[in-house]
Amino acid sequence: MQQEGNQQTLDTFKKLIDIMNDLRAQCPWDKKQTLESLRNLTIEETYELADAILERDGNEIKKELGDILLHIVFYSKIGAENDWFTINEVMESLNQKLIYRHPHIYGDTSAQSATEVEENWEALKLKEKGRKKRVLEGVPKSLPALVKANRIQQKVRGVGFDWTEREQVWGKVDEELREVKDEIAQKNSHEDIEAEFGDLFFSLINAARLYDIDPETALERTNKKFINRFNYLEQQTLQKGKDLHKMSLEEMDVIWEEAKQFDGNNH
Repeated sequence: MQQEGNQQTLDTFKKLIDIMNDLRAQCPWDKKQTLESLRNLTIEETYELADAILERDGNEIKKELGDILLHIVFYSKIGAENDWFTINEVMESLNQKLIYRHPHIYGDTSAQSATEVEENWEALKLKEKGRKKRVLEGVPKSLPALVKANRIQQKVRGVGFDWTEREQVWGKVDEELREVKDEIAQKNSHEDIEAEFGDLFFSLINAARLYDIDPETALERTNKKFINRFNYLEQQTLQKGKDLHKMSLEEMDVIWEEAKQFDGNNH
């Protein structure tokens, strides 16, 4: 049964490759695309997938994964046209990487926890291709700042640069908060205050990581919660014939508290 499923998957993937070949040869839009023209579209598709994951919408996740798979096939087609790489080489390179970086599965290394696997992964990345790599070399420059901070901290943890006990991070958070308040109280320059806010954000992201909280996901859930509550506030205001611009904060707060009860979250 599994063998039949594997063959069906292979047949479906071959059909996708054939369709990509047809589109690239015959469709004016597809013929026009380059790596650069697809880049922003790929970023957009990735964010759409991220939204679907947060919503836990299985059907949307399936569709967005299909869009990203299309982009992978599209890039590979362009790569083949330029004699850079083929889709087969992309997959074979991935196969080799996964086997190499999972010696606890394909070798004789032991890893009993996800943390050990991550530490082994980072150590192996530094040894790849017989050349020395900087620990933070693989962090994309174009990542959003919050995601980048989290990735930086994950990578340096892989070489042991981390708190001995996670509770220690709260002293750093408190220190950075005090420094922000001091900069503001002293009426220092905008740049100095901005720098201290950056340090505070970095320490909070670090704290989230240490408690197995993804900061990007946590913040996005709060964004969605705020949007829902504000939409409720706006809707209720309109229904009562009032104008938000003319309401006091106290009046708005009454409806805001209703919104918190409505969404079942009192935070």
